[in-house]
Amino acid sequence: MVHTEDASSRKREIEEKLKQEQETLSFIRENLEKSDQQTKGMVSILSSFESRLMQLENSIIPVHKQTENLQRLQENVDKTLSCMDHVISYYHVAKDTDRIIREGPTGRLDEYLACIAKIQKAVEYFQDNNPDSPELNTVKARFEKGKELLEAEFRSLLTRYSKPVPPILILDAISLDEELEVQEDVVLEHLPEAVLQDVICIAGWLVEYGRNQDFMNVYFQIRSNQLDRSIKGLKDHFRKNSASSGILYSPAVQTKRKDTPTKKSPKRPGTIRKAQNLLKQYSQHGLDGKKGGSNLTPSEDLDLRVKHLSDALTEKHGAASGKDDVLDIEIDSYIHCISAFVKLAQSEYALLVEVIPEHHQKKTFDSLIQEALDNLMLEGDNIVSAARRAIMRHDYSAVLTIFPILRHLKMNKAEFDSTLQGTAASTKNKLPTLITSMETIGARALEEFADSIKNDPDKEYNMPKDGTVHELTSNAILFLQQLLDFHETAGAMLASQETSSSASSYTSEFNKRLLSTYICKVLGNLQLNLLSKSKVYEDPALSAIFLHNNYNYTLKSLEKSDLIQLVTVTQKKAENSYRELIEQQIQMYQHSWLKVTENLTSRNMPVFQPGSKLKDKERQVIKDKFKGFNDGLEELCKTQKGWAIPDKGQRDFIRQAQRRVVSEAYRAFLHRCANVSFTKNPEKYHKYRPEEVEEMIEKLFDTSA
Repeated sequence: MVHTEDASSRKREIEEKLKQEQETLSFIRENLEKSDQQTKGMVSILSSFESRLMQLENSIIPVHKQTENLQRLQENVDKTLSCMDHVISYYHVAKDTDRIIREGPTGRLDEYLACIAKIQKAVEYFQDNNPDSPELNTVKARFEKGKELLEAEFRSLLTRYSKPVPPILILDAISLDEELEVQEDVVLEHLPEAVLQDVICIAGWLVEYGRNQDFMNVYFQIRSNQLDRSIKGLKDHFRKNSASSGILYSPAVQTKRKDTPTKKSPKRPGTIRKAQNLLKQYSQHGLDGKKGGSNLTPSEDLDLRVKHLSDALTEKHGAASGKDDVLDIEIDSYIHCISAFVKLAQSEYALLVEVIPEHHQKKTFDSLIQEALDNLMLEGDNIVSAARRAIMRHDYSAVLTIFPILRHLKMNKAEFDSTLQGTAASTKNKLPTLITSMETIGARALEEFADSIKNDPDKEYNMPKDGTVHELTSNAILFLQQLLDFHETAGAMLASQETSSSASSYTSEFNKRLLSTYICKVLGNLQLNLLSKSKVYEDPALSAIFLHNNYNYTLKSLEKSDLIQLVTVTQKKAENSYRELIEQQIQMYQHSWLKVTENLTSRNMPVFQPGSKLKDKERQVIKDKFKGFNDGLEELCKTQKGWAIPDKGQRDFIRQAQRRVVSEAYRAFLHRCANVSFTKNPEKYHKYRPEEVEEMIEKLFDTSA
């Protein structure tokens, strides 16, 4: 029973669920049917929309294409009109630029170059598009005319504004004051700034567009002329102002400048003025010589010696001091012109690099400096030739003109070489060639001078009759003293002729030893020649005085001029050797008094007792001794009074030594003869008191006594 109820209940539940499922299924079917209907409706709508879009597209696309074609046609029309306007403008260029081109670029360079640019574009257009058109020839002619006027403007600007640099400004630029720590550079402005910019602009256009290099030739020719004129102006400045006023420098900078504007004050050669100054200096130190046999006062005699020495130093150059001044001015002028050339060339190069294209700068600069450089080298060669001719005339003092120039050239060679860097080898070799020529002729002159000292003939009429310093000695010493001023140059000059391996380095010490050897050679030759000349004198005492004077003069001159320091480089005992020679000659001179003093010796004197009566023979011996002494004393004093010992110290020393020897011997002799009756007229034999004998000896070597 229970089981039946459960089954019925279960069945009812299943039936209810089934009914619900059927209802749900029915609902789903209804919804699917509605969805299908909606889908069919949407598909229908979309198909209709698609159809309509296709119809719209088929209508619009042709319109769009037509619009696009119209726009392209419009653009082509605009471009065509623009091109037409541009092309038509080329046909009007010649007319539009005619006035400006004809009037030229002066004063309106920028506007002129703009016109040239228009013409240049027209030329390019016609060449590319219508090369056979007459318009091409027109614009080409206009372009060439414009270029021609630009070239003319370039030349005109350079010619009009390029002026020689004033001499005072050059002297300021090359001057150096060693006391100033910071040197003030003097700017050499060759062209006004505005003009320079125009020149640079024109040069740039000619290089880039004009395809023209002729302007470089114009540039170097004009600037070369100005460079040469600047240096010649400096020479004229020296000639006009040096001799007359001595004003060579700008008054504005005189307070900060030394005597010369070179790196070191250049020494001048052995001139008249220097010879006079040296002789006056010797006079103050007791070295004033005398010409034998004259009645001149010491002052007059010194003036005569100065004249003789001056004549020897300036032979063939004119005896007047004015000519010597001219020579000094020419030397100074040349030295300054060398420095001026370097400074001006450097300044010209600085200007040139702004105007000339880089790959043409060195060649143009080489051409620019040629005329001025050749003139300087020619003047140097003339100096060498003049020295060579002087040497042929045996006028060796003339070579001294080379020394200051050569020293200056060598001192500035490094800067010279730096300035000429990049120029042709022939240009760079000009200065070294001149230096070599000067060194060669200078070394030749030095050697021939040494030989001339050795071979100077022993002319009797040329010998000083008073035994004073020979002209050969004074000239030789003065020449050597001039070498002292240029000892480095002279040493290098001698070294330049050396071919040994030891000379390859040309060190300063090597050059110094060469110069020392040379000076010793000259002094040795002088000594040999003096010894030979001394034999001209018949009196050995005068010969001794002559050698004494010359040896003493040489030694004192060496000491006073510091030549002795150069001599002792190779001859350590030179001073002692000269002192020994001087002492030997003093002793030789003193021998001349033996014939006087030997009469005062006890030799052959009779032995007698005081108060005893002498025999006739004994009395005669005493008489002969008195007479021999008196006669010898008078003869020597008379003769030697006319001799000369220029050095006061030596003169006093020799007098005192001789006075002491004679006086002591005479007093001893008188003492021995005291109270001896050897004659009835003692005053006839006893003519001089000892004091009188001393006074007579004190007057030796004094023509004014």
